[in-house]
Amino acid sequence: MSAQTIETPLGPARVTPFQAADPKAVLMLGHGAGGGINAFDLVALADELPRRGITVLLHEQPWRVAGQRIAARPVVLDQGWPPAVDWALAEYPGLPLWVGGRSAGARAACRGFDERQAGVVCLAFPLHLPGKPDVSRIAELAGVRGAVLVVQGQRDPFGSPEELRTAAEQAGGTVPRIVTVPGAHSFGPRTAADRARAVELKRTLVDAVAGFIEGARCGLSSSAQSRTQAGI
Repeated sequence: MSAQTIETPLGPARVTPFQAADPKAVLMLGHGAGGGINAFDLVALADELPRRGITVLLHEQPWRVAGQRIAARPVVLDQGWPPAVDWALAEYPGLPLWVGGRSAGARAACRGFDERQAGVVCLAFPLHLPGKPDVSRIAELAGVRGAVLVVQGQRDPFGSPEELRTAAEQAGGTVPRIVTVPGAHSFGPRTAADRARAVELKRTLVDAVAGFIEGARCGLSSSAQSRTQAGI
């Protein structure tokens, strides 16, 4: 399937599907505030997850489709996300829809989460601005009423894995599964050493996300089966 244009209150958005031959789940991922769907982690997941039975949808926000270089404020940005969720649910009926994204895309997915979606995959969740840990965004993540995976760089200035875990536990809501990877906020290789580790990093990303979705999907299926057997 080719890229699909999705009408939103902010103008057209775009969803590019990467189809699994026999999909068991769908994962829609948004990009960050400073880049597009060509980010290293988004491309890695779109390349590999379809081979593991997960169709990947890369979502481009209206501001990006319009050629703007700076993202809108969250209250505006969020208007571009729900129409794409609605489209994905209608296009892939009967399949669990997972949502998420990179950085600002992860935040939008958390804020827009509802009971129609299975869970959230956050790539480099920006817990706070660099050097400003007192202004936390943990409420967005902790407020998700579903399974959450966070893949976080070990040296992320927007919040380390340890900061995320502590903040989530103190928030009293959803505590995500956290997978730590080398590097900072961007996972893409920048140095020769990074490039040498790129294959391993890609495998780590793919295994973490695929394992998370598959494990949660099996858990949901087992729970539903148990309820059926109990006559509930």
